[in-house]
Amino acid sequence: MEHEHVRDVDPAVADALEGEVDRQRESLQMIASENHVSEAVLDAQGSALTNKYAEGYPGSRYYGGCEFADEVEQHAIDRAQELFGADHINVQPHSGTQANQAVYFAMLEPGDKILSLDLTHGGHLSHGHPANFVGQLYDVEQYEVDAETGYLDYEGLAEHAEEFEPDIIVSGYSAYPREIEWGRIQAAADSVDALHLADIAHITGLVAAGVHDSPVGIADFVTGSTHKTIRAGRGGIVMCDEEYADDIDAAVFPGGQGGPLMHNIAGKAVGFKEALAPEFEDYAEQTVANAKALGERLVENGFSLVSGGTDNHLVLVDLRESHPDTSGGNAEEALEDAGIVLNGNTVPGETRSAFDPSGIRVGTPALTTRGFDEDDCRTVADLITRVIDTPDDEAVLAEVREDVESLCDANPLYE
Repeated sequence: MEHEHVRDVDPAVADALEGEVDRQRESLQMIASENHVSEAVLDAQGSALTNKYAEGYPGSRYYGGCEFADEVEQHAIDRAQELFGADHINVQPHSGTQANQAVYFAMLEPGDKILSLDLTHGGHLSHGHPANFVGQLYDVEQYEVDAETGYLDYEGLAEHAEEFEPDIIVSGYSAYPREIEWGRIQAAADSVDALHLADIAHITGLVAAGVHDSPVGIADFVTGSTHKTIRAGRGGIVMCDEEYADDIDAAVFPGGQGGPLMHNIAGKAVGFKEALAPEFEDYAEQTVANAKALGERLVENGFSLVSGGTDNHLVLVDLRESHPDTSGGNAEEALEDAGIVLNGNTVPGETRSAFDPSGIRVGTPALTTRGFDEDDCRTVADLITRVIDTPDDEAVLAEVREDVESLCDANPLYE
């Protein structure tokens, strides 16, 4: 993949861009929130729409010259509605966090109450962590997963809601490997007259493909990221019933952000069109099948998984029992040296720092995009095992790196 125009102007940045392409080609990207978009999405994201200001919405802009911006944004909206079936969709949020921000700004006042999953149990910063604006502006309490099973404690959530009386309950998670029962969370919200925001950032593509149940039509608001399992342009999306449409649109613009990133919206439109193709369902099903195969082999190799397995695109490995002297940070660093890129992650009942946690989060979306199947993912699980068993053995790391390169050569990227 060449960057001739960049190289003519800025060779240092061109070198970094080409280095990043090579890094993705030559190593296994297993961060659960990452994927490889198509070259068509890359083209759209690098298009001349980078130059266009288009504050407002299709047909109602604050600047002239928006006829093609209108077309692109409407395509993105129409395709998202076909994928998800929501009454109203806003495709302008710059990220999943800003999609959540729009819901909070539209429906809450500072000091209102949010009930969300604890970060160490699989929640997200934008659901109420004190370091995030959500924790700073709102009164946040958090529910947990069952410490023994690793599954969401729906009864505990409902009891917590009765005691706390939140204004909104947040569901949808960044490190939860099981199917989410949206209806049970909605029932808890209904019992205390709270709103329900379902954040499907990680599973947007699985929901679009019908591989995971959809919260659309159940939750009051559904937000998501558009660059993870759905492989579209980087950004966020908000879905809601028509009664909330004006409030959500005003909270996105002008309430929370200025001009939309029209080149990103073009990437969303192209990615959504790809997700409407029949083969995308095959991709989503294979992503889940790969995660299951990966997790099952890791268990066979002696690892403990939070909840014992997975229903979606990721497995969460708790290293405390199998490798008590190895932290998630240690494992992440050794694996990256061997060409396997994933992240250390907190686990329920975390006993270490969030900056050097007790687990690792391992995802299959990007591997599946490259063409990996279940057998490949079992091989990857064996490679992960070899590294974590001997993280300081340079000879083992070198051998695993060679095996990784062979897997990459057999499943090429951006040829």
